[in-house]
Amino acid sequence: MSHPPEVRSFLKKIFVEGHGCSASFADTEIISGMVANAGYEIVQDHDEADLSILVTCSVKDVTEKRMLSRIQELSAGGRNKLIVAGCLAKAEPKKIHDINPGLSLLGPENLDRIIPVVEGTFRGEKIVEVSERKIAKVGLPRSRINKTIGIVEISSGCLSSCTFCQVKLVKGIVFSYPEQEIVKEARTLVREGVREIWLTSTDNAAYGRDSRTSLPRLVKSVSSIQGDFKIRIGMMNPLLTGRILDELIECYSDPKVFKFLHLPVQSGSDRILELMQRGYDVQTFLATVESFRKAVPRLTLSTDIIVGFPSEEESDFEATVELIRRVRPDIVNLSRYGMRSGTKAAQMSDQIPAEVSKDRSRRLSRLIHDISYDKNREWVGWSGPALVDEVVKDAYVARNFAYKPCLIRGDGPAEAWLGKEVCVSVLDATSSTLRATVK
Repeated sequence: MSHPPEVRSFLKKIFVEGHGCSASFADTEIISGMVANAGYEIVQDHDEADLSILVTCSVKDVTEKRMLSRIQELSAGGRNKLIVAGCLAKAEPKKIHDINPGLSLLGPENLDRIIPVVEGTFRGEKIVEVSERKIAKVGLPRSRINKTIGIVEISSGCLSSCTFCQVKLVKGIVFSYPEQEIVKEARTLVREGVREIWLTSTDNAAYGRDSRTSLPRLVKSVSSIQGDFKIRIGMMNPLLTGRILDELIECYSDPKVFKFLHLPVQSGSDRILELMQRGYDVQTFLATVESFRKAVPRLTLSTDIIVGFPSEEESDFEATVELIRRVRPDIVNLSRYGMRSGTKAAQMSDQIPAEVSKDRSRRLSRLIHDISYDKNREWVGWSGPALVDEVVKDAYVARNFAYKPCLIRGDGPAEAWLGKEVCVSVLDATSSTLRATVK
């Protein structure tokens, strides 16, 4: 039998640490909220805790290695009990238990089981909850990481079958959360003072494909909520974005929507895109970008690139370089391909040697840096409103209408600026930020 909340709080302290994408951080907030709601004390230091919960990511090979290393660190000396949650718990349970056979596991679709898993782990049991389930992760208790930002997951899983990705293996086919419940959660967040709402999922463009709604309809419903806040629309696969393009672009005309588009292309080679099973070609990506840029002035474009995919030839890589030169995205999330267990790409022949993919990554990184710097330099001299959503040491970051980060060093505690809208003037730029001052 579990202790009542007041006794739990007195007896047990829990440390929660999250890694990965915005959906993973949403899970971290929910886990922290549910644990605190059950009466346990949340602490900020692993050494103070009776139990630690590590919310993991498994999207890349390098990420998996970092997660396994962190599990090893948290398991060292048996100082406290450990629960590994998130995608890695579902994708690689054997690798985790090879490090620590006695720890408990909680999959990303099993968050509602966190309290029984905590209680069982405290009793010395090894609890494994990683079953295939469909739960709408909205309306659950939360402990927000950033009081200005509300992360709202709108669906789990996806409709794509990318040969390099574990996400569908972990989360399954898309399951869209009820629109009315998402809007209700967003409304609650606005009432609590949130100024920035992130709509996030594996593929936002897939939202509603399994139900009678769509991403544009959801965005319009959220933007109709009364209050002073902004919406950041998360990543969308070009395959499905084109099917909602006109309505989606219309959403971006709303002043509440950040002019920020995350459209991952992955490669500039149609041959590689076909091997990846992305479901679109380069021209589809280009046409989508062109439509957005024509309709949305000063759009911030973010994309993802993978170099070194199996059988990638120099000509395929050069096609990617040429695509980046042509499109000139503001942000490129560049990764070297790494094998993920259970995926088709891991079984492909012609795996690219590490030294080749490293060389290609270095070459493309230089181009990306130069383009990002040039794109940010275009903002020097711009003045206008920006929302403060982050504190970095003695400075704070304010986002303008295009979600461009304006780094500002001001007088007094930077935390005091969180959630405030300020009028900024951009003085200089780096490849990653705009350097600004408050007017």
